[in-house]
Amino acid sequence: MKTIDYFDNTVLAKRPYLSADICAAVIANHIHSEVQPNGRIRFWGEVALPGYGTRIVRVVTLADGETILNGFIDSHFRRRAT
Repeated sequence: MKTIDYFDNTVLAKRPYLSADICAAVIANHIHSEVQPNGRIRFWGEVALPGYGTRIVRVVTLADGETILNGFIDSHFRRRAT
Protein backbone atom coordinates (compact mmCIF):
# COMPACT_ATOMS: atom_id res chain seq x y z
CA MET A 1 0.00 0.00 0.00
CA LYS A 2 1.26 3.43 -0.95
CA THR A 3 0.37 6.82 0.52
CA ILE A 4 1.18 10.45 -0.22
CA ASP A 5 2.81 12.86 2.25
CA TYR A 6 -0.46 14.74 2.81
CA PHE A 7 -2.11 11.54 4.05
CA ASP A 8 0.83 10.57 6.27
CA ASN A 9 1.43 14.01 7.78
CA THR A 10 -1.95 15.75 7.79
CA VAL A 11 -4.82 13.28 7.49
CA LEU A 12 -3.55 10.83 10.09
CA ALA A 13 -2.68 13.67 12.49
CA LYS A 14 -6.17 15.21 12.21
CA ARG A 15 -8.06 11.91 12.39
CA PRO A 16 -6.69 9.69 15.19
CA TYR A 17 -9.39 7.08 14.55
CA LEU A 18 -7.89 6.41 11.11
CA SER A 19 -4.88 4.34 10.07
CA ALA A 20 -3.35 3.21 6.81
CA ASP A 21 -4.44 -0.35 7.64
CA ILE A 22 -8.07 0.72 8.05
CA CYS A 23 -7.92 2.52 4.70
CA ALA A 24 -6.40 -0.54 3.03
CA ALA A 25 -9.21 -2.67 4.47
CA VAL A 26 -11.82 -0.26 3.06
CA ILE A 27 -10.21 -0.47 -0.40
CA ALA A 28 -10.02 -4.27 -0.26
CA ASN A 29 -13.58 -4.77 1.06
CA HIS A 30 -15.49 -1.71 -0.18
CA ILE A 31 -19.27 -1.60 -0.40
CA HIS A 32 -19.27 1.07 -3.11
CA SER A 33 -16.76 2.84 -5.34
CA GLU A 34 -16.81 5.69 -7.87
CA VAL A 35 -14.31 7.20 -10.26
CA GLN A 36 -14.14 10.99 -9.97
CA PRO A 37 -13.86 13.18 -13.09
CA ASN A 38 -10.16 13.75 -12.30
CA GLY A 39 -9.51 9.99 -12.32
CA ARG A 40 -9.19 9.55 -8.56
CA ILE A 41 -11.23 6.74 -7.03
CA ARG A 42 -13.51 6.94 -3.99
CA PHE A 43 -14.08 3.80 -1.93
CA TRP A 44 -16.63 3.45 0.86
CA GLY A 45 -16.49 0.71 3.47
CA GLU A 46 -18.07 -0.17 6.79
CA VAL A 47 -15.53 -0.22 9.63
CA ALA A 48 -15.71 -0.73 13.41
CA LEU A 49 -13.79 2.21 14.89
CA PRO A 50 -12.89 2.15 18.60
CA GLY A 51 -14.84 4.89 20.36
CA TYR A 52 -16.96 5.60 17.25
CA GLY A 53 -18.78 2.31 16.66
CA THR A 54 -19.43 0.99 13.18
CA ARG A 55 -19.09 3.80 10.67
CA ILE A 56 -18.79 4.30 6.92
CA VAL A 57 -15.30 5.45 5.95
CA ARG A 58 -14.52 7.02 2.58
CA VAL A 59 -11.00 6.54 1.18
CA VAL A 60 -9.77 8.45 -1.88
CA THR A 61 -6.93 7.05 -4.00
CA LEU A 62 -5.06 8.05 -7.11
CA ALA A 63 -6.26 6.51 -10.38
CA ASP A 64 -4.12 3.44 -9.63
CA GLY A 65 -6.60 2.48 -6.91
CA GLU A 66 -3.75 1.88 -4.45
CA THR A 67 -2.10 5.18 -3.50
CA ILE A 68 -4.09 6.67 -0.62
CA LEU A 69 -4.74 10.43 -0.68
CA ASN A 70 -7.42 10.92 1.95
CA GLY A 71 -9.75 9.12 4.33
CA PHE A 72 -12.53 10.13 6.70
CA ILE A 73 -15.84 9.13 8.27
CA ASP A 74 -18.56 9.83 5.72
CA SER A 75 -21.76 10.48 7.65
CA HIS A 76 -23.62 11.43 4.45
CA PHE A 77 -23.17 8.13 2.60
CA ARG A 78 -26.42 6.28 1.95
CA ARG A 79 -26.57 2.79 0.54
CA ARG A 80 -28.32 2.72 -2.80
CA ALA A 81 -31.16 0.31 -3.47
CA THR A 82 -30.32 -2.23 -6.17
